[in-house]
Amino acid sequence: MQSLEAELERARELDTADLADAIESIGFECTRCGACCKAEADDPHTATVFPDEVRDLQAATEYDWRDVARPMPYGLDDGESADTDDAEDDAETDESESETEPTGETFEWALQTDACGDCAFYEEADDGTGACSVHGDRPLICETYPFSVALGGTSQPMGEAVDEAGMVRAHECEGLGRDISREDAEELAAALKERAVRELAEAIAVRDEYAPADPDEGVVVHDSEGAKRPDGSAYEG
Repeated sequence: MQSLEAELERARELDTADLADAIESIGFECTRCGACCKAEADDPHTATVFPDEVRDLQAATEYDWRDVARPMPYGLDDGESADTDDAEDDAETDESESETEPTGETFEWALQTDACGDCAFYEEADDGTGACSVHGDRPLICETYPFSVALGGTSQPMGEAVDEAGMVRAHECEGLGRDISREDAEELAAALKERAVRELAEAIAVRDEYAPADPDEGVVVHDSEGAKRPDGSAYEG
């Protein structure tokens, strides 16, 4: 497998005109169905967000770090206590005492979710159409959905592709197959290239900055800026 550095060079050399051609051939128009912003079955919405994107959203909303982002849950111990057959003990045990906080190390941030598992920034109108309350400041992964670029290496987000053209992969979305203007395709292609470059640069920085943390001390998130606590503060291990 090629190195991350070699893959990053490939990302930087992507031709946005070729990407736009691919997007045009697949076709896309957002229907505002909200599916990409909402929980799926029992799985909360999960969208990767870079550290600087978290700060941009903080600036746009005046929210705390935790209101914007959460540690990516993959690889963490969820902290749930084992089930017990003693119903009487269960009734007498306070929930807060029967569960512990998640622990472990993870390597990405995800957008925060609400109590339903939907993106914290998702809003739904009375007619059922969805909207993003921070649309102008939304992360690159949101801006480029439902597309990704397949460079043959590490990062292939959002599951299996349902359509493809060249290096461009399209993921499940009811807006696929609809006409898209050249201008919109080029704008989407530029964002798609930027995202491919950013994802690989982030991965390289995480690798270079990584030092093992103590999983017994809660959750540690390793990002391109070093190790952090869930509130975005630096982890001092």
